[in-house]
Amino acid sequence: MIDAWPHSVTAPPAFDAARALALAHRTFEIEAQALLGLKTRTGSAFAAAVELMLGCRGRVVVMGMGKSGHVGRKIAATLSSTGTPALFVHPAEASHGDLGMVAAGDVVLAISNSGESDELNAILPVLKRLDVQVVAMTGGADSSLARHADLRLDSTVDQEACPLNLAPTASTTAQLALGDALAVALLDARGFREEDFARSHPGGALGRKLLTHVRDVMRSGDAVPCVGPQAGFIALMREMTDKGLGATAVVDGEGRVLGIFTDGDLRRLVAKGQDLRSLTAHDVMNSNPHRVRADALAVDAADLMERHRVTSLLVVDAEGRLIGALNSNDLMRAKVI
Repeated sequence: MIDAWPHSVTAPPAFDAARALALAHRTFEIEAQALLGLKTRTGSAFAAAVELMLGCRGRVVVMGMGKSGHVGRKIAATLSSTGTPALFVHPAEASHGDLGMVAAGDVVLAISNSGESDELNAILPVLKRLDVQVVAMTGGADSSLARHADLRLDSTVDQEACPLNLAPTASTTAQLALGDALAVALLDARGFREEDFARSHPGGALGRKLLTHVRDVMRSGDAVPCVGPQAGFIALMREMTDKGLGATAVVDGEGRVLGIFTDGDLRRLVAKGQDLRSLTAHDVMNSNPHRVRADALAVDAADLMERHRVTSLLVVDAEGRLIGALNSNDLMRAKVI
């Protein structure tokens, strides 16, 4: 029989739930203190870095090795999605051809906790010859990276959250927060808006809400139910049933909206016991229907429906002529609601 643990390997200690929880709390405290420490040390150099990146003619090129590289990839992605063109270049690969991705006019954001990353420092002289300005994000104030950089963002932490004080934990949290701070300051300085964010996130929920207009989801042409004011009740119901909107517009001879008749209106008439066969569209229509323009955001149309507790809207042009219609199902299919 083979032992579960070879004699040369020490079996792990029994799991201690209380210790695990205590370490989690300690991690939160250490990393929170690291972030508060950043606040006291972030000053003119940060503002200068934002100004430099704001005026950059090219792109912000983010570099970093190991865990700093993982953070750098996230920072580059955040910058790109908030209006600052950016990319990540791996320092080791840069020495083997990827440095061609860096051009004059770019700004390099070099990330290294110690500031002594061999792969990163090896390409610093080349970056200088390329007329590229370097912003260092490092905890090493006297490091090689700090000395060669044009600006230094101080990412110093007192200790790592790792019990051994070895694994990058608090230091990478500080780097990530500094990167987020750069992105936030830059998007504000650029006047970046929700619509701009949506354009770079067209596949997300926010993109759908801010990029989808009524014209993109409305029914148009023959799919729009409408009758004239003198149409009989049977013709009115046939139009509403055939088009499947749950409502029918009532329009004049020039297509201007006079009113609307909905499923709800039908139920209320039936409840009154009224003889429907003798009625015309003009007799039963609601003469104050809710309207929306084709260039309105679909999410605003959804809000209008919710506020007025209706399920259908008529789409009109500037002269009040009917050009389309939509209901809540159309908005659901477009994933606006």
